[in-house]
Amino acid sequence: MPLNIDDNRIALSITPILRLAFRPLFLGGSFFSVIAIAWWTYFWINPSGWAPHGGPVWWHGHEMLFGFGAAIVVGFLLTAVQTWTGVIGIRGKPLAVLAVSWIAGRLLLAFGVSFGVSGWLIAAVDVSFLLLASIAMAYPILKIKQWHNLMFVPILFILSLLNASGHWAVINNQPHIATQSLHGTIVLFSLIITILGGRVIPAFTANTTGCTKKAPLKWLEIFSIVSIIVLVFIAFSGFDNVPPMLLLTVSVIAAIANGWRFSRWGFQHSKSEPLLWSLHLAYIFIPLGFIMLALHSIGLMGNTSAALHSITVGSIGGMILGMLSRVTLGHTGRQLNPPRMITVAYLLIFVATLVRVIVPAWLPEYTLLSIGIAGGLWVLAFSVYLYFYGFMLVTARADGRPG
Repeated sequence: MPLNIDDNRIALSITPILRLAFRPLFLGGSFFSVIAIAWWTYFWINPSGWAPHGGPVWWHGHEMLFGFGAAIVVGFLLTAVQTWTGVIGIRGKPLAVLAVSWIAGRLLLAFGVSFGVSGWLIAAVDVSFLLLASIAMAYPILKIKQWHNLMFVPILFILSLLNASGHWAVINNQPHIATQSLHGTIVLFSLIITILGGRVIPAFTANTTGCTKKAPLKWLEIFSIVSIIVLVFIAFSGFDNVPPMLLLTVSVIAAIANGWRFSRWGFQHSKSEPLLWSLHLAYIFIPLGFIMLALHSIGLMGNTSAALHSITVGSIGGMILGMLSRVTLGHTGRQLNPPRMITVAYLLIFVATLVRVIVPAWLPEYTLLSIGIAGGLWVLAFSVYLYFYGFMLVTARADGRPG
């Protein structure tokens, strides 16, 4: 539904970075991921007395999920919902408030403890971002009763609950619950990618290559999604706190269902299109992660780190980079012709995933080196995105339209 003349005039009067949610959140999330991973890599190799909220290890996991990942997911959803519903999305001052709540959370988690800020205040500010995002997402959907997209509202709310539970555990010195909250969040992110990926990857592939888009198999969609939902509960309960046979069964079902689903999306037609194969390649790390969870359940992998980093670095990182470079072009009025260097960035994330997953699992004596290499590759990949796309996010659309 196109915007009317008055809406266009209002939109054009707003500073470009606050015209749609993807602008500040894509820019902020990407920049933050570069800073956070660069610092984490340096800190891991050269530990210091830095004491963030929750401790350095929890901070790293939390901030890559709720600092980086949540910013990009919210930016994408709050931009897409305007397209889906035709209702004007959050912009201007309300969007600035949302962005400031996100920034405040990052600063307080990193430095709040050093300045004597209460853990409860840190938690309240940090959790407010996803709660505000849930409201902003719900409004246009409820306004026109577009019920099939309402599912993203409870997903954002559940992310808020997982975030709150992690903060509660940190404040009450419950490290196992704090860790399990992060693990549940990782699997929930894989669910978000499963749902959104199932919508956009086969559609983008068919539209770009002209291949025939296969109709989704309803039973396969159900198995794919429900098995991951069950894994969210297992992860939050603790992978090692449930019967190994349960973890094995659910992980195998999730891996097979999502691998089969992926095989129907036309990967073989995407080889000459970096904007396509990057998304396909990122998605495959979800079933691979579930396979590694299954191997852990039967004692063939000592811990869940490889499985979780397959999802976080390979799928979340790879999918986000692929979607950022596509959505930024489309929503700033440009042709889908990415700079050649972005292909290098996709490959950097792929190699970073292999290094971060394979080396610690099979060559544990080189774990420290692998973290340094993988972190450096991540920083380079997202720096490439920022270099080529950053100006697009802070300037008006190339075609002169609002947004």
